[in-house]
Amino acid sequence: MSRLPLTDPQDLPPFLESMHDGAAENDWSTRHCARVFAAHPDILERYLAFYYPFHASEPGSLLDSRIKELVRLRIATLNGCKTCKAARLAPGEVSEREAAVGVDEPAEAAFSARERAALALAEQMALDHHAFDDAAMSALRRHFSEAETLELMMMIGQYIGFGRMLAMLQLEETHCPIEPAVESQPQTAESLR
Repeated sequence: MSRLPLTDPQDLPPFLESMHDGAAENDWSTRHCARVFAAHPDILERYLAFYYPFHASEPGSLLDSRIKELVRLRIATLNGCKTCKAARLAPGEVSEREAAVGVDEPAEAAFSARERAALALAEQMALDHHAFDDAAMSALRRHFSEAETLELMMMIGQYIGFGRMLAMLQLEETHCPIEPAVESQPQTAESLR
């Protein structure tokens, strides 16, 4: 159960009420996230206003959403965040096989050299960022411009941080631990908004 109090659903402000009520029936984690952020609703709304346009590669973003989705899913595995791993924010660009296991076995998947470089950076940032050296930067720069490198690192950093926060607050499960576990349905960007 959440490590912070969960506000009663009928007491949620409009943004969080929409998020709560728009979640799939078995997506208690999104509903609990909405309820816990009632303590500071503005911060989540503003965070998601940054997150979704950049993740979806809307104007102002340099990287395509496929690379960001692959990286997000790899970070989800490394963080152990079941909610993030179950979510499919770019289902038209990343196959279910790539999302479920490909990102965790990049040498076995049919990823481009650029995608592999992004996945390697995600793993390094999540597991051993102090070991990132000039050689690693040179390898990364063969695939990404300076501006793309900054955007990729910013996105990876926020994927790591938000996923770990959900885990620490015990909001990361995709099924209620009191009920028998059921096969969870992949979440969409819409259900997480």
